[in-house]
Amino acid sequence: MDFRLSEEQEAIRQMALDFARDEIAPHAIDWDQQKHFPVDTLRGAAALGMAGIYVRDDVGGTGLTRLDAAIIIEALATGCPAVASFMSIHNMCAGMIDRYGTDEQRQRLLPKLLTMDVLASYCLTEPGSGSDAAALKTKAVKEGDSYVLTGQKQFISGAGESGLYVIMARTGEDGPKGISTFIVEKDAPGLTFGANEKKMGWHVQPTRAVMLDGVRVPAENRLGGEGDGFKIAMGGLDGGRLNIAAASLGGAQSAFERALAYVQERRAFGKAIGEFQALQFRLADMATDLEIARTFLWRAASALDAGDPEATKLCAMAKRFVTDRCFAVANDALQLHGGYGYLADYGVEKIVRDLRVHQILEGTNEIMRLIVARSLIGRK
Repeated sequence: MDFRLSEEQEAIRQMALDFARDEIAPHAIDWDQQKHFPVDTLRGAAALGMAGIYVRDDVGGTGLTRLDAAIIIEALATGCPAVASFMSIHNMCAGMIDRYGTDEQRQRLLPKLLTMDVLASYCLTEPGSGSDAAALKTKAVKEGDSYVLTGQKQFISGAGESGLYVIMARTGEDGPKGISTFIVEKDAPGLTFGANEKKMGWHVQPTRAVMLDGVRVPAENRLGGEGDGFKIAMGGLDGGRLNIAAASLGGAQSAFERALAYVQERRAFGKAIGEFQALQFRLADMATDLEIARTFLWRAASALDAGDPEATKLCAMAKRFVTDRCFAVANDALQLHGGYGYLADYGVEKIVRDLRVHQILEGTNEIMRLIVARSLIGRK
């Protein structure tokens, strides 16, 4: 196996790193404190091809791989993990439409997603069904050439700001086989949004409930066939889990680099604290964890690109391991800063807050363990 990036991948990575350094990082703390959603900056990333990373090029997509996506999201997250995470969610929605949509849907919807003139949100979780996604209650009843959607989605990133919502709703029997996927636009009558949630982190992107009260959706806006919704949702999540892991990796890398610089400048007991062996050992462990996380993330992304039958298991492994270890690295970076790490001005506490939710969303890390265990011993 060759663990080096190609020249093209190195160029893509550098482009995203430069964008994160110049357009995201200088504003990240202010955006977090002001709870500002930087839509213009997102559109700047889209202009560089980062809003349709794995959308085919016949509609203007970049047509890259899941490994390329992981590289891009990691690089963006060095500027702000929460901004990078929203780019991941938007790309997941665009990728689902590209993969499962009709040619008419692709031509109609994707061009405005690729410029991010329209933002997209993924709507699976409900107040009573988070980890148990197959138990969702939102209904979609067929009436003539339309479906009428009624229900509520919870914890939806971008809700209220996004112009397009990829919504999973029940069209048939209980369980995963009765779920279908619909594309709902923001101006649909009966579609409303809850208050912006007060959260520990991810302050730069809004999180709201999405309420559907008799929302009429044309049948032409159903994505895939009736009953295909759960498969479509889970297919999107494999790549989404890799990207959330990549966002954790980029955030942790940034925190590590801040800590490395800090311990070489901060002096105690007559010398730089980085000269103390105990801190050197901690830095060595952090660097090792980052390298292991990156290597395995690339392994899982390559498996997904190759259509490996083990890909879902590997994506779950990567999401669980990378988000756990990278949160620990960021937390260690805060500790190495001492009291200064707890101050907002240094930016490390923001990274810790942003990374914490990555262990929960796109399937909790407990569910990731369940996916892996079932693949090992069989589902009973």
